[in-house]
Amino acid sequence: MAKIIIKNGTIATFGPENKILKDHVLVIDGEKIAQITKAGDAPLVAPGDRILDAQNKLVLPGFINTHTHFYSAFARGLKTKPAKNFTEILNNLWWRLDKKLLLEDVYASALVSCCDAIKKGTTTVFDHHASPGAVKGSLDQIAKATQKVGIKAALCYELSDRDGKTVSAQGITENQQFLERCQSDKSGILKGLFGLHASFTLRDQSLRVAQKVAEEFEAGFHVHVAEDKSDQKITLETSGLPVAERLANLGILGPKTLCAHGIHLSDHELDIIKKHDAIIIHNPQSNMNNGVGTLNLQKLADKDILFGLGTDAMTHNMLEELRSALWLQNNFHKNPSAGFDVVTKSLFINNAEICQRFFPDRVGVLAEGAAADVILMDYRSPTEMTSANVYGHAVFGFSQATVDTTIINGKIVMENKKLRDIDEDAITQWALECSRSLWQRL
Repeated sequence: MAKIIIKNGTIATFGPENKILKDHVLVIDGEKIAQITKAGDAPLVAPGDRILDAQNKLVLPGFINTHTHFYSAFARGLKTKPAKNFTEILNNLWWRLDKKLLLEDVYASALVSCCDAIKKGTTTVFDHHASPGAVKGSLDQIAKATQKVGIKAALCYELSDRDGKTVSAQGITENQQFLERCQSDKSGILKGLFGLHASFTLRDQSLRVAQKVAEEFEAGFHVHVAEDKSDQKITLETSGLPVAERLANLGILGPKTLCAHGIHLSDHELDIIKKHDAIIIHNPQSNMNNGVGTLNLQKLADKDILFGLGTDAMTHNMLEELRSALWLQNNFHKNPSAGFDVVTKSLFINNAEICQRFFPDRVGVLAEGAAADVILMDYRSPTEMTSANVYGHAVFGFSQATVDTTIINGKIVMENKKLRDIDEDAITQWALECSRSLWQRL
């Protein structure tokens, strides 16, 4: 099999060892990184091998987004009634939009989102989907899009009781059938979770059924947890328990449970999260946009809770989200040094650890034997870059750079800033037609 040989770049391995390597080459053989060695020890080039010249470029592991919503792509520019709180945001925008989605909208919005992610160097995404008017087959449409573009994806359908028993039953079936599909999928780039909206829109019975299905497939959950105070208020009124305690009692929390947001969890609930080794995903730009509050990352770190960084579909650019997370933490603590360590760890260390709980190959690091998820960014630094300060370069330097090349599982999916095997112009035009029709139905 032909190899991909990347030469002349500066390699930032990230991961626990976090090395900066110059005058080295990185060799990809199949779906894995086969070798990282000094340029003088590089293997001989065989016929058919691809040479990528990374002169004046930074070679990095691909980024991981641990919480997003592809269908949000069709909300861009949509005019809605102004919202004064989170509940009104749901009613005026998201629950109004998702009810009208057709399967072609689901596919088109996923294509657009995946293309954008790849252009931003994001190689793995955890998507959380809802389309109450088009539940059946929706995850297959999203999977079709992710596989067409070539991005790694962990998908789920958002089970909720807010649209009645019929739609709820469809949501259970959609998750179950997709988990069955993923059980036999050997590609290594597609995984399934059981999706849940939030505690306040789910009955105990629905959660019990979801737990049984997930247990059958040894799957995890992807659920919004205490994003707004209303989740806690309604859950307490209806169940007598706070959100995390209720989810734990019903068997939802575990090492493969992604708890998106987690802003309004008490110390007692955070201890429950830790006890069950569940994961909290921070989405700073979304939280600020919705005015729901700020997650205290230092408290999570002090309690040794695993937390990651997601975007909640505000962007597919993880470096943009990183910067927002840092400013937010510093401002929240009124300390300009408070956020740096916890925020950079969330993206560069924790997201890889989270991904490892779902995907079989080592990700988020450039190392021999790791998955060949590699990006090349245009970056020439006017200051020295070392393993000790590379995160500073990430925040204040190459966060403003452009991704030139994206490789996922050993396949070049973007080169010279152009997507390969994808007609982006045609996709964008079709998406525009779909979104126009969708808006007319609202």
